[in-house]
Amino acid sequence: MELPVSQRALAVQAPIIPAIAQAIREHPGTLSLGQGVVYYPPPASVFEAVGALGRDAALNRYQAVHGTDALIEAIAAKLAADNGIRVDAGQRVVVTAGGNMAFLDLMMAILDPGSEVILPLPWYFNQQMAVTLVGGVAIGVPTDADYQLDVDAIERAITPRTRAIVTVSPNNPTGAVYSRESLVAVNALCARRGLYHVSDEAYEYFVHAGDAPFSPGSLPGAGAHTVSLYSLSKAYGFASWRVGYMVIPAHLYPAIAKIQDTNLICPPVVSQLAATAALAEGRDWCMPRIAVLTEVREAVLAALAPLAPEVVVPRTRGAFYCLLRLAQPQDSLALAMRLIAEHRVAVLPGMAFGVDDPCLLRVSYGAITRGEVVEAIGRLVEGLQAAG
Repeated sequence: MELPVSQRALAVQAPIIPAIAQAIREHPGTLSLGQGVVYYPPPASVFEAVGALGRDAALNRYQAVHGTDALIEAIAAKLAADNGIRVDAGQRVVVTAGGNMAFLDLMMAILDPGSEVILPLPWYFNQQMAVTLVGGVAIGVPTDADYQLDVDAIERAITPRTRAIVTVSPNNPTGAVYSRESLVAVNALCARRGLYHVSDEAYEYFVHAGDAPFSPGSLPGAGAHTVSLYSLSKAYGFASWRVGYMVIPAHLYPAIAKIQDTNLICPPVVSQLAATAALAEGRDWCMPRIAVLTEVREAVLAALAPLAPEVVVPRTRGAFYCLLRLAQPQDSLALAMRLIAEHRVAVLPGMAFGVDDPCLLRVSYGAITRGEVVEAIGRLVEGLQAAG
C-alpha cells in the first residue's frame, strides 16, 4: 500500500523549470530563453572574502538566525542609499537563503489555513506555490494590457480572509515596472484594511528606461505593515549562492525566527561573507553589466516585432523578461515543448504563471550572450511562425 502524501503538496503545481530543463537535456543544442539568471559571475572580491572561513575557526560554527552583523550593517546601508528605507526600531532585517525562502518564511509567519493572499496576474509561480504549501489560498487579480496594476480590482478582491497583497516590481514574468502612484495606492490600501504589503524587489536595478523603481517601504509609516524582499541572485550574479533578505515589521520577528531556526538554523556563512563583499562593490558594479542587457533587450524586441499582430509583446521596461501574448488559443506547455523538440529553443509556458488566455510565453534574455540571444530569438520566431 502506498503511504500518503500531504494534500497541500499535491495541490501545488509541479515546478516548471526542472521540466523544461529535462526537455532541454533530451534535445542537445537547445538554446534556453527559459530560466531567469544573468550572464555574468559575481564580483571577484567575493571569492577573496570567503577565505575568511579558513582564517577564523569561529566562522565555521552556527551564527545568528537573522544573519551576521557585518552583512546586516551592509544591508542597512544599502537600503538607506538605494531604497530610501531607513531601518528603525520598529523593523528588522532578516537574511535568508534566497528570496524564495524569505517569501516562504513570511507566508508561514502570517497565514493560517484558508488565509488568502492577493497576487497580481501573471504571478511569479514560486509565490503561488509557497502560499499553497502553507495552506493558504492564492487569489489572482488581473493586470491591464500592459501588465500594470489594477488597484480597484485588487481592492474588490479583498475578503475577511485576506492577509496580504503582493507586488513584484520590476516584475517576473512580465518585466513591468509598476508606477509609483499604483504602489503608493496599494500601500495605503493595505494600511487602511489592516493587511501586509509584500513588496518583492528582487529585480530592483534592472530598469531599462525611465525612472528607477519605487520602494513602498520608504513611505512614512509604511514599516508597520510593509515587508520588502530583496535578493542578490540577479544583480550580483549570485544565483547559486542563495542569499536574500527582507525588511519586516519588528512584531513579526519572533515568528520568523522560529521558522528560520527550524528550517535553516542560520543562513550559510560562506554565502554571507560573499554577500557582504558584493554589497561593498555596490550598485555601481552592477549597472554596466545591466546596461549590456538593455542593449540585448532592444535586439530582442526588434526581432519579435515582425510577428505582430499574431504575437503581441508589451514593451515593458524592467527585469530581463518579455511575456509574449499569442492571438490564437494554444496549450502553452505543449507549444513550449514543441519549440524545444522541433526548433531547439526553450521558453516558459504561461500556464506556470496562472494566466494562459489565449496563450502566453515567457522569454528570458539574461543568461546567454547577445549572439546566442539573437540566434535563439531567430529560432523562436521561426517556431512561432510554424505554429500559426
